[in-house]
Amino acid sequence: MKIYLSCIMEIWHIWIIAALVLVAAEIFTQGFAVLCLAFGAVAAAIAAACSAGLAWQIVCFSLVTLLSFILVRPMLLKSFRWGRSGRESGVDALVGREAVVSERISSAAGTGRVAVDGDDWKAVSEDGTDIERGEHVVILKVDSVILTVTRK
Repeated sequence: MKIYLSCIMEIWHIWIIAALVLVAAEIFTQGFAVLCLAFGAVAAAIAAACSAGLAWQIVCFSLVTLLSFILVRPMLLKSFRWGRSGRESGVDALVGREAVVSERISSAAGTGRVAVDGDDWKAVSEDGTDIERGEHVVILKVDSVILTVTRK
């Protein structure tokens, strides 16, 4: 039984539509896996446009998808630095930085603040000891808006 789509659209149109849908789906995912499938669909569309049979279209789709996973995806992941980059940002960048106690840190009273780059943060001592105003501390951890610090 032969499928006749020539009156509606050619098979390469279907491959291109599939590629566009896959590219749109990649927007909502991460890791560039769906994009590799889109590359395969484009290759199959080219094969279909060159009058290749369905078996060759599937072979082209499979090979280009596999090559994309092996060659293209690692380069894209590296260029967009997925995973752990060497540089922190936001509040995570505060860990390891030095700060100055702007309000005495007292575990008993639940008070304490430190200044970092002109910003004032609530702080607690790592070991529960009191730290006097003006002392230099190192930030060990950030928990929401509270910094855990220790004496330098």
